[in-house]
Amino acid sequence: MSTYQLFATTPKAMETILTEELQSLGINNIKATMAGVAFQGDLETAYRACLWSRTANRILLVLSSFEVKTQEDLYNGVQKINWFEHINPEDTFAVSFSAKNSQAINNTHFGALKVKDAIVDQMRVKFQKRPSINTGQPHIRINVYLNGESAQLSLDLSGESLHRRGYRDINIKAPMKENLAAAMLLRCGWPEIAKQHGSLIDPMCGSGTLLLEGAMIAADYAPGLLRDYFGFTGWKKHDAECWKKLRIEALQRRKAGLEKLPVIAGFDQNRHTVNAAQTHIANAGLQNKIHVERRDIEDAEPAESWKPGLLICNPPYGERLGDAQETAELYKKMGETLKAHFIGWKAALIISDPELGFRLGIRSQKPITLFNGALECKLLRLNIEESNFFIPKAKTQEERIAQVLAIGTTKQPDAGTERFADGESVSELRAEAFANRLKKNLKKMSKWARQNHITCYRVYDADLPEYAAAVDIYQGEAYRSQSTPLAYAAVGEQTWVIVQEYEPPKTVDQHKADQRLAGLLAEIPQVLGVNSEQVFLKIRRKQRSADQYEKQGDQGRFHSIEEGGCKLLVNFEDYLDTGLFLDHRPIRMLIQRQAKGKRFLNLFAYTGTATAHAAVGGAKSTTTVDMSNTYINWAKNNMALNKCTGEQHEFIQADCVEWLENEAKQAEIRQYDLIFLDPPTFSNSKRMDDVFDIQNDHVQLINNTAALLAPDGILYFSTNFRRFKMDKPALSGLTLEDITATTIPEDFSRSPRIHYCWRITK
Repeated sequence: MSTYQLFATTPKAMETILTEELQSLGINNIKATMAGVAFQGDLETAYRACLWSRTANRILLVLSSFEVKTQEDLYNGVQKINWFEHINPEDTFAVSFSAKNSQAINNTHFGALKVKDAIVDQMRVKFQKRPSINTGQPHIRINVYLNGESAQLSLDLSGESLHRRGYRDINIKAPMKENLAAAMLLRCGWPEIAKQHGSLIDPMCGSGTLLLEGAMIAADYAPGLLRDYFGFTGWKKHDAECWKKLRIEALQRRKAGLEKLPVIAGFDQNRHTVNAAQTHIANAGLQNKIHVERRDIEDAEPAESWKPGLLICNPPYGERLGDAQETAELYKKMGETLKAHFIGWKAALIISDPELGFRLGIRSQKPITLFNGALECKLLRLNIEESNFFIPKAKTQEERIAQVLAIGTTKQPDAGTERFADGESVSELRAEAFANRLKKNLKKMSKWARQNHITCYRVYDADLPEYAAAVDIYQGEAYRSQSTPLAYAAVGEQTWVIVQEYEPPKTVDQHKADQRLAGLLAEIPQVLGVNSEQVFLKIRRKQRSADQYEKQGDQGRFHSIEEGGCKLLVNFEDYLDTGLFLDHRPIRMLIQRQAKGKRFLNLFAYTGTATAHAAVGGAKSTTTVDMSNTYINWAKNNMALNKCTGEQHEFIQADCVEWLENEAKQAEIRQYDLIFLDPPTFSNSKRMDDVFDIQNDHVQLINNTAALLAPDGILYFSTNFRRFKMDKPALSGLTLEDITATTIPEDFSRSPRIHYCWRITK
């Protein structure tokens, strides 16, 4: 029997899997290349690869290789083959042509036509007849691959891609091809698990591809047995007896394999996909061999009689717009299901976004790269053991609160011991060291607050590094929820506690940090004498742009506090900040004392608290500028709460940088006696034309603001950028007085770099 040069194509990143598979079929002289494997063998070898390969796309029999520098070189190279050895004049054929880095031919359609012409012209000259084209199921399919100037001409023995096993309903779209499913199973060690009678479960089985491929692997079921067409069946050199012998052998192996098939089961919440899976199972002749039922991921669990094995699935990737949060929640549920019901199992899933894998809360082995079509994905392989469990980092305020509060309430100490399973002691969980420090701070700060008539203040600020959080007390008037803050009905004095968690460094174990935060939250109500419902947790992370102003919720509950005779609205649930920066209390009081009879300008005004203080202090007029309509309205409500309304109080929704540039050009129109300038450190808001950076842009910003100062006017400039350096030489026309020390309040004295402040005059 003749020996042929053969080539098996496969999706990118599956070359190694295909190599191992061909070796298992007894094939030698193998060389893996990009997206394929070259090998040698006779027709039986080629047929065996077509019948048994689970990961190949096509098996090509190489007829010739030749150089192509011009279009005529392609035509002549094809004509050198005696096509009558492969096809009769009355038969049909099809051509597949692809090119890469070719200067001669870069249009694949034109290349295919050139190959067709060469074959047709040769046959017409010899027989005065020509074969016709059939793109469906031709007698032979010819494949030409042109790489640079090197062309390889082959017969496609598979005819159509080998991933088409023959069991799929063509009207049902599948999220993955069969050979990718097989590659996943092979990479996860399913053949060995199946030999040990381990079970296979797909909790999101869709149309059943992974289940069917898993059953075929476990049953020694040749993937090509169901196909009724291959590219060699109409070929003149086809060895029908050899093919018949291979099929009989495969049928016998399938019969024996099906008798020892392990448990294979799938679940899916969608009724239509469950029906599709059952159709495909029937098409494969595997009725009563694969169990499929409608069940949600939260209810996916094995029966007691099922031996632990492999759970595998292709979950949604969340690629469509708006799916991100829903998909993340799905992965979280999957992780909970795995932890609850699949201890001792192995699990695998293919994902496009590695971040989603962390949502499972289970450490994985090194991910394997695979491609689902053109989309690069990662195959995660997991051992479902408690030692591999971790708490995924929360992405939202609600997630973080739920995550932390769950610690200590769901986890019980081991029997007969005072320690938890991971070694954290009960006393550590209760955060006794934190409680003692908080009591000490409260005794000192509450006395200071009473003496200075302060109702909102910081009582703890990461004093103990292991308890990295800030704790603020707010005392004020509670309101019943109504349509607008000013329509609220007061229900009496209350105390609220805001806990701002500082994100722990990556070197700190997340679970340990969560336990400490849970202990901190458990101690606060007892030490401060408040109900747990009055304690609000905030996640304080390194900010990007103006993240602190982005909405975190939509409760719409506002409360009123009083500061120096000025009433201000605060919100504890909907935003990262409450609407009141406590460290700016001294500068607000300074503005209130100096505002009488003055024209006041508040830039980057946020919720307008400084404006309210100026108005209460007797300002002649106020102008409040901020880019956010939400905060402009909040500022208006703060003013209305203090009965400071009228045309003399102006509110402008605008980009402050742009507004200042325009106003500075006509400074004689607007003049102010008192200005407060408190810009963000950085902003790339979509509403701004350019990126704003306080260090780079402060000179122009201050100069433009100072242009609006009336004679003898005062500008207070503040920034919370800790590495800020004032460029004094560039501001030589102004008088700069650093008043930072006098504007840091007592409750922030432990962190004096909370902000910097200057008094600026012309």
